[in-house]
Amino acid sequence: MNLSWVLVCCGLYAACYGQEKFTRADSLQGSLRFERTNFNVLRYSLNITVNPAEKSIQGFNEIKFLVVENTQKIQLDLFENMRVDSIVWNHHKLNYTCEYDAVFIDFPEVLIKNSAQKLQFYYSGKPHEAENAPWDGGFVWKKDANNKDWVGVAVQGTGASLWYPVKDHQTDEPEQGASIKVAVPNGLMNVSNGRFLGSEDLKNGYTRWDWEVKNPINNYTITVNIGDYVHFGENYKGLDLDYYVLRNNLEKAKIHFEEVKPMLDCFQTKFGKFPFWEDGYKLAETPYLGMEHQSAIAYGNQYKKGYLGRDISGTGVGLLFDYITIHESGHEWFGNSITSKDIADMWIHEGFTTYTESVFVECQFGYEKALEYLKGQRRGISNKKPIIGQFGVNFKTGNSDMYYKGALMLHTLRSVINNDELWWKILLDYSQTYKHQIIDTQTVIDFFNQTTGKNLTAIFNQYLQYKNPPILELKSTKGKVYYRWKTDEKNFNMPIEITFENQTYRWEADNQWQKSTLKTKDLNNIKLVSERFYVLLEW
Repeated sequence: MNLSWVLVCCGLYAACYGQEKFTRADSLQGSLRFERTNFNVLRYSLNITVNPAEKSIQGFNEIKFLVVENTQKIQLDLFENMRVDSIVWNHHKLNYTCEYDAVFIDFPEVLIKNSAQKLQFYYSGKPHEAENAPWDGGFVWKKDANNKDWVGVAVQGTGASLWYPVKDHQTDEPEQGASIKVAVPNGLMNVSNGRFLGSEDLKNGYTRWDWEVKNPINNYTITVNIGDYVHFGENYKGLDLDYYVLRNNLEKAKIHFEEVKPMLDCFQTKFGKFPFWEDGYKLAETPYLGMEHQSAIAYGNQYKKGYLGRDISGTGVGLLFDYITIHESGHEWFGNSITSKDIADMWIHEGFTTYTESVFVECQFGYEKALEYLKGQRRGISNKKPIIGQFGVNFKTGNSDMYYKGALMLHTLRSVINNDELWWKILLDYSQTYKHQIIDTQTVIDFFNQTTGKNLTAIFNQYLQYKNPPILELKSTKGKVYYRWKTDEKNFNMPIEITFENQTYRWEADNQWQKSTLKTKDLNNIKLVSERFYVLLEW
């Protein structure tokens, strides 16, 4: 038997680690209870002061919303270590109760369905500090090389309510956009999402920096970046490009960020027009590695190729481009424009975006280099858990399979379709059909089934719902070679390509044994075309 050791480890996983356990706090953050579904956020207007010396925030978020069902109570969210100072509606202070990070707000009268409402949520406190951003959510308080404050925040998965009051669920984006006004000590700048509207000296030692977002925006991508920044930029083929970097890094940033232009050319050809054109494209240098903050991408890769100068694919191809610039920019199409309803479905963000890396390689360096890069990404796959997490509890699987296995699943689908013209049309249509929409896995499956004319459901299910990818089983009986798929998903069928004696064969395989035309007693002579399909081989 020739089977990856990974599968042995996977077989022990359930026994070793058991089932995940979730709490009432998890359900309050992750579920869609009536107090959340009875209103739809229209706009956020943040107005805050950030004090780096105290590592504190104070201010308010004005939240405009539409009432979906008659109600006297709604749920907003703010981490319990932060303080609710007051909540005001129509000049009335509202009563509220807090349970973990959920804030249940009571109104003195029934809010009528289809009515537009507005409240001001005043708050203050010291937000949670990240130990290892962006993987550990929170604020990052650093000093630059000139000993000036340098501050950032990353909260994907942890929750935007870590630092501002919000309806903290991915199903609801403010379709009328957001304004972000942030006052910081004089001599520092704040860079947030969207367009810069101007700054104002508040005459109290602080300057307020005002930003405006025109498009719907994920709440976890609303951001602040505080530092001694300098700005440069240009208009590229009609799209404004803006870069905010630390003063000492200006000259090397001007050279390094030239890579943005071929990236935009590639992605706009393959996935359509930049989805946040009205808000512009922006990179802001951060004291952590990076994050896909919409129209204000966090960049902390130290102006190196690869991943902090390393090639995580192990092929050498990963050193041909800046991983953070390409990956986080890919999220503007997949994650920011097309968003999953629940973070359990975060493969919709990460799988597609990881695939954009190989798309960029293919645009710049050719198909063979892209295949080499994709094959190298296999080393990041663990096959320890299903890609899809548990719904309703703010939980994703927490491993890298949503990235690399998700990307390789997509390339496997490309190989199944076996028609590149159709493949690129599907990706373009997908990104345009669901632009600025919030979707789930079933939506993705239905779209691919419809556009290909094939039933790909079993393929999606095997890669997403189970730990292991499809396993191609071989056996030799009297020198004749037989094959079938070994899968958790029933009635699984998928073509596969193998090589034998320097020839490539494409088999249509299912869960039943089929006889091939090959004759050999040594199954080691049969190899998978692993650059085109991510499957495992067993005999």
